[in-house]
Amino acid sequence: MNWRLVAIPVTLIPIFIIAIQFDIQLDDLLAIGIFPFVGAIIAMMIKLGLQGVKFAYIARKYLGSFDSFFKLTGVRIGSEFIKFTTPMFVGAELVVIYYLHKKGVNPAKAAWIAIMDIVTEVFAAGLLSIMAGIIALLNGAYVVAAVILAVSIVITSLWMVMFFLSSKHTFQVPKILENLTKRFGKEKGVKAIEKTNTWMEEVCTMSRENLKTPESKKIFTISFLFSLASWSFYGISFMVIAMGTGFVISAFDSIMAVMGANAIGNLPITIGGSGLAEFGIVAYLNNLDPFAFEISEGIVGWNSVIGWRIATYYVPIVITWLLLVKLALSKISKS
Repeated sequence: MNWRLVAIPVTLIPIFIIAIQFDIQLDDLLAIGIFPFVGAIIAMMIKLGLQGVKFAYIARKYLGSFDSFFKLTGVRIGSEFIKFTTPMFVGAELVVIYYLHKKGVNPAKAAWIAIMDIVTEVFAAGLLSIMAGIIALLNGAYVVAAVILAVSIVITSLWMVMFFLSSKHTFQVPKILENLTKRFGKEKGVKAIEKTNTWMEEVCTMSRENLKTPESKKIFTISFLFSLASWSFYGISFMVIAMGTGFVISAFDSIMAVMGANAIGNLPITIGGSGLAEFGIVAYLNNLDPFAFEISEGIVGWNSVIGWRIATYYVPIVITWLLLVKLALSKISKS
């Protein structure tokens, strides 16, 4: 956790570079106005809230009323702090597995619930990002479209294939990793591999038992719809911010721009997609090569993009950190 807190200031470096390069002053950010800024924050918190509700729904469907619905929602929202401070936005699933295990849930069952949650989220985000990539391609933004489509298709396909194959095939640690771990880890390495293989086998067994049942199909469908709604609110957040600068953009175009930028932010280059998301959204809206950022008059400005980033990243990161420490990482008794 300590290094993650240190990593947050590092994410500001691309913001400062953008501000200096394009002469963005504090007055330019203040010109957005308090109401658009607050509106964007609210849209982002609705997005996180829907994610939390979805996780609570999945957990209670598989585990019953073992924990408070609101606490489960808060834990899932808090887990987003890990995604915010990690390249490629990964790690939230580890927090919920950790929390469920502390509550006495079998690790394999906890992992299954976390996987159901993350797969529906990735599937919804992937479909929206692929749609954004296709639109960029049709508009002639070939470089931007290529990056969006490449990242979205690879990540979405990987998760979906692994998810559905788990019901037919028992995955184990790849032999190369197994041999390296045993060689350098000695006895501890052997035990780690054995535990990991056992855990993966149990997760695949749960997948075979649950994935094809009508109840699981219903849970997956409802969770997917929750994810579509949550990502849509994330996309709308930019439209709200843009209104403050006089840039008019429709809700659909805003969602497409943000999801395109979100796909670019998944590249494992910076923490939380810092810099990549900002460049991505400008490149998408202006049909530019992502390495050329001269913005003509009447087009979305960098102040809107920086304001959007503050509202949807830096404000939520504080809230998610508080929930993470208060709920997921606190001492709890097993039920």
